[in-house]
Amino acid sequence: MKKILIKLSFIIAFIISSTALLAQGPPNPPGDPGSGGDPIGGGAPIGGGIAILLSLGAAYGGKKLYTFYSKNKEVLDE
Repeated sequence: MKKILIKLSFIIAFIISSTALLAQGPPNPPGDPGSGGDPIGGGAPIGGGIAILLSLGAAYGGKKLYTFYSKNKEVLDE
């Protein structure tokens, strides 16, 4: 009975304390694109990131193909 009361008191204390821990509010809206501020989606360019992602994906795929063909060379020659 004592163990149940201790567990129940910890659960109740956890639930009560978690109600005080609220998330912070949303940030202020971005500036108007016509006012010279950052555009609505943000000011970071994505062109370089996409090129890096595609090149790394191609390199990874090439490595996988190379290891597949090097391990199964005898089977593929037949």
